[in-house]
Amino acid sequence: MLDKVITDTEVVAQLRDGMTIGIGGWGSRRKPMSLVRAILRSSLKDLTVVSYGGPDVGLLCAAGKIKKAITGFVSLDSIPLEPNFRRARQSGAIDSVDLDEGLLQWGLYAAANRLPFLPTRAGLGSDVMTLNPELKTVRSPYADGESLLAMPAIELDVALIHMNRADAAGNGQYLGPDLYFDDLFCMAAKQRFMSCERIVPTESFLREGPLQSLRIHRGMVDGVIEAPLGAHFTECPPDYERDEAFQRAYAEAARDADAYARFEEKFLHAPNQDAYRRAVGEQR
Repeated sequence: MLDKVITDTEVVAQLRDGMTIGIGGWGSRRKPMSLVRAILRSSLKDLTVVSYGGPDVGLLCAAGKIKKAITGFVSLDSIPLEPNFRRARQSGAIDSVDLDEGLLQWGLYAAANRLPFLPTRAGLGSDVMTLNPELKTVRSPYADGESLLAMPAIELDVALIHMNRADAAGNGQYLGPDLYFDDLFCMAAKQRFMSCERIVPTESFLREGPLQSLRIHRGMVDGVIEAPLGAHFTECPPDYERDEAFQRAYAEAARDADAYARFEEKFLHAPNQDAYRRAVGEQR
């Protein structure tokens, strides 16, 4: 099998200004944060980011990397609103497409199936269509004649996801409570990069977790990056829980420009994942 192990630097070298990038995980849960930090260190700009958003979206907003955000929500889970995203959204610094969770899933699902749209009842009777007047309805061609929302495909240039375990060929394994929609992000994208806590031999997967935890296969992945603590400060159970103290420090720093500059200097300017881990260890 093809060896797909690469570095986060090699991932970023394949990205371009203006790309549409899907980021897996959910809120402040199992986000590919080492890859997000690699983007922060780059000159990339004008990105469209698609995400069930957490600190990935907030950090990229604060760094001026995002032109447009397509989200179902942006939350730190134990802190309801992501502070940097909130500031960018309220100030008009970014364009924002505010969907509900079901519509975002349906848009990714349409793209994964190479369909222009999928019909759904989600969003009907809500302000989703008021806030997004570009959304259209279609009428069922069958006897029911029901009017449905036609959710357009959300096609991605690149998907970034994080798994607990992976092999060098690109098979990925989650060991926590939920896959979220990482498989759809991969299937909706032209290029797919997966970071992981640890690269393991293929034959060891079933010693790590049950068969149903193997939901990312090598045909869905173009590059694998070993990144211990790669989802920090989001949770990545059973390897580690969310770093609530660090998350509170991040949210506090986001309230003040000088405090956030110090936070950036200490953590976000770390030249690589190993340096970031050392800085986090010193903080602890």
